[in-house]
Amino acid sequence: MKRRAFVTQVAAATSAILGAPAILRSHQADADLILRGGVIIDGSGRPRFQSDLAITGDRITAIGARIAEIGKRELDVRDHVVAPGFVDLHSHGDGSLFEDPLMESIVRQGVTSIVVGADGSSRTPTRAEAARGDAHAMRALLDRLDELRPGANVGSMVGLGTVRGAVVGDDDRPAMPAELARMTALVESALADGALGASSGLEYTPGAFASLDELVALCRPLAARGLGYHTHMRNEDDRLLEAIDESIAVARGAGCALQVSHLKTQGPRNWGKLDEVFARVGAARDAGVDVAFDRYPYLAYQTGLTNLFPVWARDGGTDRFLARLDEPEAAGRIRTESLGRVELIGGWGNVQITSVSAAEDKGAEGKRMDAWARERGEEPYALAVAMLRRNRASVGMIGFAMSEANLERILQHPWGMVASDGGSLATSGPARRGVPHPRGAGSFARVLGRYVRERKALTLEQAVRKMSALPASRLRLAGRGTLAVGAYADVAVFDPGTVIDVADFSDPFQYARGFKATVVNGGVAFLDGERGARTGRALRGAG
Repeated sequence: MKRRAFVTQVAAATSAILGAPAILRSHQADADLILRGGVIIDGSGRPRFQSDLAITGDRITAIGARIAEIGKRELDVRDHVVAPGFVDLHSHGDGSLFEDPLMESIVRQGVTSIVVGADGSSRTPTRAEAARGDAHAMRALLDRLDELRPGANVGSMVGLGTVRGAVVGDDDRPAMPAELARMTALVESALADGALGASSGLEYTPGAFASLDELVALCRPLAARGLGYHTHMRNEDDRLLEAIDESIAVARGAGCALQVSHLKTQGPRNWGKLDEVFARVGAARDAGVDVAFDRYPYLAYQTGLTNLFPVWARDGGTDRFLARLDEPEAAGRIRTESLGRVELIGGWGNVQITSVSAAEDKGAEGKRMDAWARERGEEPYALAVAMLRRNRASVGMIGFAMSEANLERILQHPWGMVASDGGSLATSGPARRGVPHPRGAGSFARVLGRYVRERKALTLEQAVRKMSALPASRLRLAGRGTLAVGAYADVAVFDPGTVIDVADFSDPFQYARGFKATVVNGGVAFLDGERGARTGRALRGAG
């Protein structure tokens, strides 16, 4: 018997005794990095097992109970879970990326890949790029990411709101046939250059002005590539069910997959609609529409303060919106509809300001609007309008409006997965600004600590799958999201007994605890509280 076959058989017998899969190894004699004695949760959903894991270059080269090779670097990870690096398929981590490519809060909670360009808004194509006929703006963006060498891998959607803004502008009107053809060409080009799908933000302008027919036309290029339409739906509260129906209709009409972003039932009077949401998703899947959804593990959302104001009032862009706030025929109607939105989420006490630019309003960051209004001696709605004027309509807010029971059910659903919808935060530097939602620093740790260990809403195997293999499969990221020989060496190592989020709504700039190591493309990006190499790269789609 040849020595290699003998070693493989002995390893297989040993592994069978230990309840782990047989050792799998490549032909390399030595590994760059070996993780020794960890508990492997491979992302597939199958039960955990104890094993070593070897990495050479940017790939996993062996998984087995006792790997005989000696690594150039070895880590003792006994009593820790070794999982695939987490894949955040709905991130805003590019907000500070080019100023601070370390991506601290992301890497420090085991996230090795993020996808930006969510909610209909991507960095490209800009109006200038569209005007000059730049056919490869997405390629240029991804090339810049490769040059940047970020802390984690970064891919991008093409934002359909950005595409509409580049061609049609900010007006509430249908796209003309020639404009629709130009928009479709921009989507085609972005996908050919590596975009991972298309996103919409139908509560935001100008994306809110897109019709069903326009959305179907712009999503048709996704079908041939097997990529998905990721939507921040037109409504997430009183007209939630109608918004679900529209989203499914887009996917059905375009023949593409549908990913409902940050699924929620907003406002107490809408909490009871979740059963019907699940029923409609199930019916669509039964009818052949590939539908799934994601959610961050918090009861509050983050958006712009303008989202409390009606979409029709924002027709024409910022100048027209601010002007309407003073127009007698519009101002009263805007106030009535906006206060209705505030009432829906429980009042001004459930609105927290996250970011402003005007010096006069800096004191509002991190405060609830009712308290800030009392402090200023002003009526909350009038103060909100004044802040929008002073900040050119750019005021960030958090709204507290969701149900814990529904959140758990969304996380537990077979087609529910985890995404942060958050930014990249840091305790110092350009990624520390305002008082943002803590989800950028805590989402994945919070699932593992609160919803697995404390509330037992999910098993560890379920949670890891929903944070790795499942989102990777939705994005068609071959070789990512699982631990297997030949897969990319993206790995998260954490202590299941201590992992937890620390960031909160009063102080979001706190890193998650319980993570020992994060490996990105074979490079140790984080280990025992210290930052390591920046080995992230651009993620490109099927093209």
